[in-house]
Amino acid sequence: MLHFGAGVLGDASANYTAQLLSSSTIKFGDWQVAYDKVYALVQTLGTSEKLSIITGGNGGNFSSLAMLDSSTNPLTYFYVTTWPAGSAMAMTWDKDAIQAEGKALGSEFRGKGINLAYTPTLEPLGRSAWCGRTGETYGADSYLNGAMGGNFVKGMASAGVIPSSKHFIINEQETNRDGSSSGGGGGGMGGSPPDGSAASNSSTIMTKQSSNSTTSNSTTSSDSSESYNNGVGGTMCAMNKVNGTYSCESQDLLGKYLKVELGMPGIVHADVGGQHTDINSANAGMDYGSSSDWSNSTLGVGLTNGSFTMEHLNDIAIRNMMGYFRYNQDQGYPTKVGVTDYVDIRGNHSKLARTYAANSIVLLKNTNNALPLKHKRSISIFGAHAAPRFVGANTALTVYNGVGPIMEGHMSTVGGSAMGSLAYVTTPFQKFVERAETDGFMLRWWLNDTTVTTLSGMSGSGTELAESTLGVASYSDVCICFLNAWSGEGGDRSELHNATQDTLVNTVADNCNNTIVVINTTGKTPPRRRLDLSLQRPLGQESGNALDDVLFGAVNPSGKLINTIAKNESDYDSNTIITEDLEIDFSEGNYIDYKYFDKYNITPRFEFGFWLSYTTFNYSNDVKVTGNTTALGQAYASGARAVGGREDLWDIVANVSTSITNTGSIAGAEVAQLYVQFPDAADEPVRQLRGFEKVLVQPGESKDVVFSLRRRDLC
Repeated sequence: MLHFGAGVLGDASANYTAQLLSSSTIKFGDWQVAYDKVYALVQTLGTSEKLSIITGGNGGNFSSLAMLDSSTNPLTYFYVTTWPAGSAMAMTWDKDAIQAEGKALGSEFRGKGINLAYTPTLEPLGRSAWCGRTGETYGADSYLNGAMGGNFVKGMASAGVIPSSKHFIINEQETNRDGSSSGGGGGGMGGSPPDGSAASNSSTIMTKQSSNSTTSNSTTSSDSSESYNNGVGGTMCAMNKVNGTYSCESQDLLGKYLKVELGMPGIVHADVGGQHTDINSANAGMDYGSSSDWSNSTLGVGLTNGSFTMEHLNDIAIRNMMGYFRYNQDQGYPTKVGVTDYVDIRGNHSKLARTYAANSIVLLKNTNNALPLKHKRSISIFGAHAAPRFVGANTALTVYNGVGPIMEGHMSTVGGSAMGSLAYVTTPFQKFVERAETDGFMLRWWLNDTTVTTLSGMSGSGTELAESTLGVASYSDVCICFLNAWSGEGGDRSELHNATQDTLVNTVADNCNNTIVVINTTGKTPPRRRLDLSLQRPLGQESGNALDDVLFGAVNPSGKLINTIAKNESDYDSNTIITEDLEIDFSEGNYIDYKYFDKYNITPRFEFGFWLSYTTFNYSNDVKVTGNTTALGQAYASGARAVGGREDLWDIVANVSTSITNTGSIAGAEVAQLYVQFPDAADEPVRQLRGFEKVLVQPGESKDVVFSLRRRDLC
């Protein structure tokens, strides 16, 4: 149950020692050398030095870590790349691309002297279509979310930066997350709001899991364990409560589940206002706290009366430094620079960002090959989203009041702590003007979401423009409507459709027989009218360039949906509609998104994983399954506990292979998806994603794809 009212602060015990790294409960693997270094260092420190380290200060020869959001760029810094949002990167379904993006982004954090990045954002998964924060995460399927998040972590870690995932756990909405109807709070921000004040938590949301813990174990743990296995060095615990206890005060969640079951070896730090006690939070599993809560007068007293132990204090201090030594930050790591200092380490990142953005765009409908745009003599574009905002390139950090529901101007980033730090942003209007100049077509525009169908004066003749929506649509070979749906940290979505934009689209489509709709959204936005359609998530600084590449055919679209788009809003699970309720029962278990639609036999408008291409593909009927009989003979994982979970969870138990042929006339990338079905007795969804591979295939060429199934994928 997700609960927003008064709840249990926690009853964590100082006697539970399995969560301590020194207990040898988990095997360290690649973290062993770092642990040995930190353990030796901590033995030389006094109590006051340890307390300083765990509250963001210095101790011995260790200096405090510089920590910062986000998964898009080093937040608020000048001279950085603003990458596509997390959801856009997920829509590439490209594990190699997101790993490369993680490495490139990590190099920019490193260049600015930031030790730890609050990224990736693994939750919210997107249980609710109305969740305001899914724009920065990797989709509603835990396997896809985990695979993309895990590869992002691998890339960032390779740059020597500590990735710290968020928000643990079952953090599925903004409304009432910290006691206000807007959701409020910040996504890290160094552990406190920008003004340093504490957030109110008198009415914080509480999630209630079903008794079999299906939601936690099957739906939300898959994404986390992939990231821990790939090198996460920290975790942000969420503001909400789970089963009555604050996430950051729960030893069941932090000590027993996160640190023992999942084997997370690094630092646990709270989202803004997530810490509520002194000794209990430390015993529960938090590792980085407020100096007003953790001091000689609190933890120091606990050491003397037995409510807190030196073993726990040592463990907390060690975890604060594990990532630092794991990623060799003690060896010539750059000094932190000011946000406006001219330190430019972007290199060729704009080209990479443009490529990833273009490869994330999903083509949903393409009647009579309306796209790509070729040989057009007159083009009209509509909507405020086509052009820049009246002020920019960036927005205010509107974490505490939310954003939306639409942006008046081109939306290239989400709101809140994952917002862009744009040095510039390209827009569709800019690119269409450039195209008109070079290609010679006539261009008209209506850069407004409102609709005007009547006017006084002349009706317009030749280039004389009748300044109305209809006037702009006239004499057009093609009309393109650019729409957006904006949201971000601090508030949930109040609508899945915008009536003003719907009217604009309908008016244009009724008067232009070749109308294309381009929707940029932070979440699920079911289209009301069956028009040629492309969909994307916030694309970052290269937004206009990426759209130009796809609309005019320089790039063959290869993005796929990361959530189900319903025919009607009522088709989504009514249990997931966001309300002001202070208790939320996650009774749906693992049946979210496409699994819910499958369970209740609801036909979607566009299914999870759907896409279209400018070419065509054919799958071979020959599908080979090769099992590891020895591994399959063991039903459950029983190996040693290690970073990321039990060691044998990662054993390959079977391989599935097939081939794909490009039957079209141009090169294209296809994402092969593997779904598994469990026996009826397992009471699992009828199909679950357990593999995907993206391959580039030339015309007439065939390529093999192989899916490797691990024990964790089948148990």
